Amino acid sequence: MLIDCGEGTQMQMRLYKIKRSRINHIFISHLHGDHYFGLIGLLNSFALNNRQDELHIYAPEKLQYIIQLQMDAAGANLPYQLYFHHLEKEEIIFEDKKLSVECFKVKHRIECWGFIFREKKNPRKINVSAVKKYKVPKSFFENLHLGEDYVNSKNVMIKNEILTIASEPPKSYAYCADTAYFEAICEKIKGVDMVYHESTYLADQEKKAAERFHSTSKQAATVAKNAGAKKLLMGHFSSIYDSLEKFTEEAREIFANSEIAEEGVCYFS
Repeated sequence: MLIDCGEGTQMQMRLYKIKRSRINHIFISHLHGDHYFGLIGLLNSFALNNRQDELHIYAPEKLQYIIQLQMDAAGANLPYQLYFHHLEKEEIIFEDKKLSVECFKVKHRIECWGFIFREKKNPRKINVSAVKKYKVPKSFFENLHLGEDYVNSKNVMIKNEILTIASEPPKSYAYCADTAYFEAICEKIKGVDMVYHESTYLADQEKKAAERFHSTSKQAATVAKNAGAKKLLMGHFSSIYDSLEKFTEEAREIFANSEIAEEGVCYFS
């Protein structure tokens, strides 16, 4: 899954050895160029590499017309099926056995959406030595995954926690896109493990941030704190800053587990 696709996306993917073929779902938050100008190039690269797997794009409705115009102008034909899913209301926009993705509105100069990625509850893992000890048949393993206790032929019940091992709790990640400080976000992303929130300016530029529908370091930290998130990642910094250390300092005054989102780094909550 890819969130937004600005210019240089393909270069970064090559730099960090991310295979294009792994991407099947692309989420575009809004139609400012730094969030989607790299998309047409990526779609054409898929075609040049004879991609066959279908591709899904979740974005404001106008993006479909923009992409179609570019394709028509170039006389391009894609060898794969491309599906557009228009973002129209706050709802779950993707779901499979392992994950769900929902969108929510943020406060920007144009229509703009955030996304929440939620893992689904993992089933309990089989304790191999325990099931052998208590002679649990394989036909009952699915029931164990679901948390059921086992009753043997002698009508003795063996508790599920003896026969299984608890899996890691499901993770959740919220991407808040470009937005002015917007308290309503806190309720929408409540309790997520990790939240990305833009932090275009330092706190002394709060007025400018509001005028341009962006946020400050302390505002991002306030959202994370009030949402009960476990970790905050900050990004989308203004080019007026030569150093980003101050962003971390200011954010941690409000929310201790705050970090700068650095290129090429993997983050865990």
